Amino acid sequence: MRTTLAPADVRDAILDAVERLLARYRYQKMTMDDLAREAGIGKGTTYLHFPSKQEVVLCSIDRIVDRLLGRLREIAQSDDVPDLKVRKMLVLRVLFRFDSVKGYSQGLDDVLRALRPAYLARRQRYFASEAAIFSDVLSAGQEAGAFALEDALGTAHTLLLATNSLLPYSLSPRELGKRRAVEERALRLADLLLDGLRRRT
Repeated sequence: MRTTLAPADVRDAILDAVERLLARYRYQKMTMDDLAREAGIGKGTTYLHFPSKQEVVLCSIDRIVDRLLGRLREIAQSDDVPDLKVRKMLVLRVLFRFDSVKGYSQGLDDVLRALRPAYLARRQRYFASEAAIFSDVLSAGQEAGAFALEDALGTAHTLLLATNSLLPYSLSPRELGKRRAVEERALRLADLLLDGLRRRT
């Protein structure tokens, strides 16, 4: 059933519909007709906002990352001490992605295989944006005498690379396991990484 949406809400309605459909179907099975029906809009309206199924799914991933970046910035700007900020941020980047895709019917493999070239270009941008936020916190920690490091941005990229091993890129919902187990692994890894960063007195 179609509904009348304000123009500003149409894009979000389509992206919300993508998330629901990926939870129900494989990416390959989902169509632009399905998207329009799920969003409650006409197919033509869907194409006004997104030229293809690939682009709408990529924009859905963009939206997940944008929300994550907002949460990372909140932690970075909090009054917590630098090492606690880094710990929270490392765990968040793992759990936020876990929570965002845990309902997908086939995991991310199906989606990423179909979108690989376009996704990899965006992925570099995602990680660069995350690294910039981490770098600011690391620099502040270095200035405060909490961290011993020479290159804040390089260290930030290393932290991301280490925690990428816990991201749900190629795992099905069953393989992802329980959220608590993922959180415990993320906390252990964050503590290990922080131990290497802390300035020895």
